[in-house]
Amino acid sequence: MRRYHVTTFGCQMNAHDSERIKGLLESLGLGEAPSQEEADVVVFNTCTVREKPDARFAAHLAQAAAHKRRDPERVIAVGGCYAEAQRERIFELYPEVDVAFGPGSIPHLGDWLDAGGTAPRGRFAEWRSFAGDLPPKRERRFQAWVQVSMGCNSKCSYCIVPAVRGREQSRRPGDVVAEVTRLAAEGVREITLLGQNVNSYGRDLLPGVRTEFGELLRACDEVEGIDRIRFTSPHPKDFRRPVLAAMAECASVCEHAHLPLQSGSTRILKAMRRTYSRERYLALVDELRAAIPDLALTTDVIVGFPGESEGDFEQTLELVEEVGYDGAYTFVYSPRAGTEAATLPDQVPPEVRQRRIERLIETVQRIAADRNATRVGRVEEVLVEGPSRGGEGLLRGRTRRNTTVNFAGVAAPGELVQVAIEGSTSTTLRGSSLAAVAA
Repeated sequence: MRRYHVTTFGCQMNAHDSERIKGLLESLGLGEAPSQEEADVVVFNTCTVREKPDARFAAHLAQAAAHKRRDPERVIAVGGCYAEAQRERIFELYPEVDVAFGPGSIPHLGDWLDAGGTAPRGRFAEWRSFAGDLPPKRERRFQAWVQVSMGCNSKCSYCIVPAVRGREQSRRPGDVVAEVTRLAAEGVREITLLGQNVNSYGRDLLPGVRTEFGELLRACDEVEGIDRIRFTSPHPKDFRRPVLAAMAECASVCEHAHLPLQSGSTRILKAMRRTYSRERYLALVDELRAAIPDLALTTDVIVGFPGESEGDFEQTLELVEEVGYDGAYTFVYSPRAGTEAATLPDQVPPEVRQRRIERLIETVQRIAADRNATRVGRVEEVLVEGPSRGGEGLLRGRTRRNTTVNFAGVAAPGELVQVAIEGSTSTTLRGSSLAAVAA
């Protein structure tokens, strides 16, 4: 049997796409290899949102190219956002690559392999199709990604996503709910609804279909067997009251929202083309917490955007303190070719960006540690994921608020258990299981 290996870079959407790539390859009769070295077909599902994934991909590809020189029959495939961004010259940059495909044309890989690898090199498929329509190979049988849309209509000045994933396109609600129903029948207990901007879902379906994201949350909540619903990522500008109401009223929608901030300075937000102000963002946080009192909030923050002054950065720190996030993904701005921000004047020096990111990380970790400490003494419902990565005979799972818990007890992956929380860090909780949650 020929074997494949997929390496994934980037976001949750890429993780979802990689599950579909694996399912597609297995439908063609390939088996999964434990490492790149042991694979006949090596696939890289790439990201190009920031420089770091680009650099990691280049290092991995160099290794694969060395293996290919020893074994010319080995196939190297490059998909995802970097492949789309470099579609005009990827075969020139990397002559060892046999086939390349963008995030909207994953079936192109299957067609090429099904043709025995004889299809013309150097061409991209022009169609766009939902990866969610392909067979998946999920990492865990009880958790699943569900794609509700692809592409993005926002025009953030630093972001290359619209260029590589196209304009927003929503799946029809019946198709989404049908997939969720199938997943529930297969034993999936937790789903995560995915889109570049999930809460603008459905607008492109007008006038034929009138729907919105809050309605989709309610429809998924009605599917028997689904205990937890998560979603990512929303945009603050589109977080409207029907979504807040669905989050508050639907039993399976988890008490967690990832609400990207990017900057606490209205001036910088305007330069980023985020289309909301500091004040509007804070008002939304107040609305969310009023609707869902035990809500966990996480975010994304960029430091060192062109023109960011010390005052702008201090406003970001002040907002982070005021909101009190349960966690944050923090990034140093990196220019992306083809974006407006890459051409802006007043690029922030690297040493200043580094100093600011260190201060931001310290602030985020301190606040997250304080937030987690307030959970000590409580009992949390935990979905068991498997053994703790730290060993010690512990199990690992997540609360409804999306916090990792390492705990002592006996439970199988996929079980819901009640855990008494006995300790905490900035990123995890620690405790002991009390009892299984009744199905």
